[in-house]
Amino acid sequence: MEYRKLGKSGLQVSALSLGSWLTFGQQIGDDVAEKLMHTAYERGVNFFDNAEAYARGKSEIVMGNILKKANWDRTSYLVSSKVFWGDGGKLPNQSGLSRKHVVEACNAALRRLQVDYLDLYFCHRPDKQTPIEETVWTMNLLIQQGKILYWGTSEWSAQEIMEAHMVAREYRLIGPVMEQPQYNMFHRERVEVEYNQIYRNVGLGTTIWSPLASGILTDKYLKEFPEGTRMSLKGLDWLKANITEEKLAITRKLNALAQELGTSLPKLAIAWCLANPQVSTVILGASKVHQLEETLESIPVVAQLTPEVLEQIEGILGNKPAQPAY
Repeated sequence: MEYRKLGKSGLQVSALSLGSWLTFGQQIGDDVAEKLMHTAYERGVNFFDNAEAYARGKSEIVMGNILKKANWDRTSYLVSSKVFWGDGGKLPNQSGLSRKHVVEACNAALRRLQVDYLDLYFCHRPDKQTPIEETVWTMNLLIQQGKILYWGTSEWSAQEIMEAHMVAREYRLIGPVMEQPQYNMFHRERVEVEYNQIYRNVGLGTTIWSPLASGILTDKYLKEFPEGTRMSLKGLDWLKANITEEKLAITRKLNALAQELGTSLPKLAIAWCLANPQVSTVILGASKVHQLEETLESIPVVAQLTPEVLEQIEGILGNKPAQPAY
């Protein structure tokens, strides 16, 4: 396993990590979740990603039970949660980034995960209804209380992240350290262009999600639509809508290139993400152990991504973001 610094912080995070979105407490049984976590940990993964909204809190309960049973040295792994959507409640203050909800959600995550502190705590989305000062002050308070160690954002714009840094600087508080954006061969603009000034000016770690574009960058959808995948889960029609014939045509070409390189399409897609030096860790998702075992072997493929191979990939994708002239 390779370990990378999380932005400008001193924290080292495994280049590959394991997330529980759509799987723990929902798509897979708890026994499979346990096997996945042990497989990851034994291969050097030290970061396990979660959120209050995943399976309405059940995902954190499942992960917490596994962590308690495994009894791993607490200093050997990182665990996260995210706050914004809530865990299913629809009443006022049961979602968002107000001080009330952020504090209550943090306490709930600690109980469900059965840990004394969260290593990483993310604002799952920006909250237009709450002053950014309130959220930054609250995250700083949680750090002072020892309930979280680092805080960050997920799917925030560069402007919103910099606003948080400006507030932190003005009041001498601790600003956001990391962002969790979607990043894959089909979704590139934010990580490759929008955040460029943040990398330069204040530093930013990235814990990227959906490296396989929700399964499109595998061979599972190249022939016929299979049953039992996350695309068939209730309420995920928006994911299924991402599978276009244009993307499948690109995927077929990428699959052929992967075979030429003697690897698989998932490993090629993940290695492509890892080749970006601004990526701190790639969050893997899996519903079966063999899927995780395959993607955990992606790091050696990075060495195969020569300038010539990367040029081939760009030719297939045809979507390289234009860099602004500074």
